Amino acid sequence: MTDRERKPVGKPAKKAAKKAEGEAAVLAKIAAMPAPYRAMGERLHALILRSAPALQPTSYYGMPWYAKDGKRVCFFRANKYMTFGLTEEANLTREEGAPHQLLASAWYFTALDDPTEAKLYAIVRKAAR
Repeated sequence: MTDRERKPVGKPAKKAAKKAEGEAAVLAKIAAMPAPYRAMGERLHALILRSAPALQPTSYYGMPWYAKDGKRVCFFRANKYMTFGLTEEANLTREEGAPHQLLASAWYFTALDDPTEAKLYAIVRKAAR
């Protein structure tokens, strides 16, 4: 093979390989979740990538995480409940008109129905801006 026949291996190729590696690690973590969390994890993974395509899946502390520009934005895990959370790197804003200083950063649920999925979609979209 000549130098001209070789495909250039640059930043885009490395980024694609890293994304594929991260997604494989996340899918392995989801596959190891007990039922019914495994199906919820698969659905949540697809929802996160659909709502914020710029997020990069990765595994961190044994959980599926999603990062943007190298900064971890959100994660989920399955214990007694399914937990979805945001980090300080997420685009967090206080509720308009809220009389308190609390910012929502974690949610627990036992089923991923359509209303819950719609709310999570909006949360991820906002957090990944």
